[in-house]
Amino acid sequence: MVQPQGPEPPAEAPGGSSGALRKSALRFVLLVGAMSFFADFTYEGSRSILGPFLATLGASALAVGVVTGFGELLGYGLRFVSGRVSDRTQQFWPITIAGYFLQMAVVPLLAFAGSWQIAAVLIVLERVGKATRNPPRDVMLSHAAHQMSGYGWAFGLHEAFDQAGAMVGPLAMAAVLAERAGGYRFAFATLAIPAVVMLCLLVTARLLYPRPEEMESRAPEIGMRRLPRVFWMYLVGAMLVAAGFADFPLIAYHFAKASVVSSAAVPILYAVAMGVSGAGSLLFGRLFDRAGLAVLVPLTLGSALFAPFVFLGGYWLAVVGVALWGLGMGVHESIMPAAVAPMVSRQRRASAFGLFTAAYGGAWFLGSAAIGALYGVSLVAVVVFSVGAQLAALPLLVHVVRRLRSPV
Repeated sequence: MVQPQGPEPPAEAPGGSSGALRKSALRFVLLVGAMSFFADFTYEGSRSILGPFLATLGASALAVGVVTGFGELLGYGLRFVSGRVSDRTQQFWPITIAGYFLQMAVVPLLAFAGSWQIAAVLIVLERVGKATRNPPRDVMLSHAAHQMSGYGWAFGLHEAFDQAGAMVGPLAMAAVLAERAGGYRFAFATLAIPAVVMLCLLVTARLLYPRPEEMESRAPEIGMRRLPRVFWMYLVGAMLVAAGFADFPLIAYHFAKASVVSSAAVPILYAVAMGVSGAGSLLFGRLFDRAGLAVLVPLTLGSALFAPFVFLGGYWLAVVGVALWGLGMGVHESIMPAAVAPMVSRQRRASAFGLFTAAYGGAWFLGSAAIGALYGVSLVAVVVFSVGAQLAALPLLVHVVRRLRSPV
């Protein structure tokens, strides 16, 4: 039988109550959430000003596109490797710590980059750090989620912290640059502060929770070495959704080219989208725990509507479109990864997370490239591709929901 969508009842550890374990698990999720807040503050803050900074170093538009695109592709692709290594070694904390230290160290070093080539290396290394730490961190979160109200709530709560950092970081960089026009190096240097705070929280989490897997006490699973068929169907559906989901830089490019909103308003709209995404993660996580993966079907249908609002509408429709885009991000970052954990065995969870995020990111990259190519042809073609790819995922998602509800 296919594994259930929701978490099993919390197991009671020797010498401890189920209630105490739930509180401990919640504290762990909140602590990891605080880590993610400062991590996103750091790297999302840097990413919000990377484009103009590279331009000041003499990089061409092609160079900026290649560097950032390659960084994203590598950052997602390496998650498969990190997940496999994590499963084989079971060294979840060491791999997570290595990834975070690399990521937090290279961002402030951008302040000392003397050429765009050096900056490009640092940008790619930041993505490598994120790729390294994500799968093992998500596995540890899934162990805590097992003790809480559900996987959706745990991942949604974590993602709310994550998106809050993604909102605050760019706003902080905007404030710094408002005080020091063109002071990109100073702005990158200030990001050392949230980076240090994040690393302190990381060390604290490691000391307080040396073995998060003990929060999920269960007998070893036998005969679950392969990922189940339902996971692969779900993966294909998620890749279709990702392929149709335009990256925000392309949306911002359209806003600037079509003069839909002012250039000064673009970062504010991005911050709004991140805020909506964080709030949506909390709501959608709760919905997932109560109704299961079925909630992904109407939410995917609704978020797919961002494209016509963003690319074909005026100012107010564009604002609505950005809000729908943010809601879509909340769905992608909370429900989609949360659904992976109960689909696969505990022994293969890191590999599943790594494979899922690698394939998802690769599909997003290729889809964004296709949307970018279609943009030069027709805005209607952009909308048709974006909406069509996401709607094509719905039959697969419906089939996955049915498979999860019934025996194989």
